[in-house]
Amino acid sequence: MRLVILGTGKMATHHAAHFAAIDGVKLVGAVDVNYERVTAFAAEYGITHAFTSLEDALNWGQFDAVANVTPDRFHYATTMQALKAGKHVLCEKPLATHYEHAREMADATEAAGLVGMVNLTYRNTPELQRFRDMVDAGEIGAVKHVEASYLQSWLVSKAWGDWRTDPTWLWRLSTQHGSNGTLGDIGIHILDFAWYGIGSAVEKAFCRLKAFDKDPDGRIGDYVLDANDSFTMSLEFENGALGVVHATRWAPGYHNALRLRAYGDKGGLEIHHGFEGTTLRACTGDGIDQAQWVDVPVEPVPTNYHRFVEAVNTGVPQKPTFRHAANLQRVLDLGMVSDADRREVTVSLGDEGKDIDQALAPLRSV
Repeated sequence: MRLVILGTGKMATHHAAHFAAIDGVKLVGAVDVNYERVTAFAAEYGITHAFTSLEDALNWGQFDAVANVTPDRFHYATTMQALKAGKHVLCEKPLATHYEHAREMADATEAAGLVGMVNLTYRNTPELQRFRDMVDAGEIGAVKHVEASYLQSWLVSKAWGDWRTDPTWLWRLSTQHGSNGTLGDIGIHILDFAWYGIGSAVEKAFCRLKAFDKDPDGRIGDYVLDANDSFTMSLEFENGALGVVHATRWAPGYHNALRLRAYGDKGGLEIHHGFEGTTLRACTGDGIDQAQWVDVPVEPVPTNYHRFVEAVNTGVPQKPTFRHAANLQRVLDLGMVSDADRREVTVSLGDEGKDIDQALAPLRSV
């Protein structure tokens, strides 16, 4: 498979390293509007063709697939260009900045018979895959209650750099720079953690968003600091379970920590994932009476990068798909509607999305 890396920022290094390590994959092109950056990136990874526009790369055309690692607000336009040219796409999350565009991307991929996958990186975690297998096998019975959280601390910690001076972080705090805040940035990860982990889509949601004061002027240079920093979401899943999903950038002591807990009528499961490692524990059978938790062993699993290559080579779709990412985006968008209207929203995936587009229209114009 011949691959072009689109966008050569920090995340692109992960894509290049992972794909370069897969047999049969050749990195043949790199694209970035910054000439110095794209040529340096190409030289680092032995890529022979460097372009400063996607149009130039598509006109050249000697490749099969694109890894789209552009900023969020460019995912839609660039992916649609690649799909129109007949290229398979692995796109960074979120698939788009709102559901209307995400749905169009999924529709276009399916209509063209192309591979469209979204890089929900925590799917690469063996413990999450084992968690899902145990739920599917009925090891905890019917799931009743779910708790999921994603905690970061970069607004109070300089472990990843100083957000006040680094555009890498500043843009994530500004809606004018294409950010949907914590909900749009890491909310998609923790929502997928819960949705995928218990194998059930979201049916109803109530969401609260909060942007805390971070500067006396409410802005730093061109960056208006108005994107949400924290969210809480109360959910009802299609399988009848109730759940709470929340995330924040104000969690001292947690650089990047995800947790998922699911409780059923035959037991419970919990997964903790962070920089220090990942653990999966279960409380089932006789252990329930003593509240005894045991560690669950796991085996390595294929990464999203491996699954994307397999899908392109075989023509057999692999997950997570554009359609799934679009459905996740629908829930996130409805979270904004829920917060604005202070009401619970019902998630319906069979109405072409017209109701949500109408509901979000006034919010987008603010």
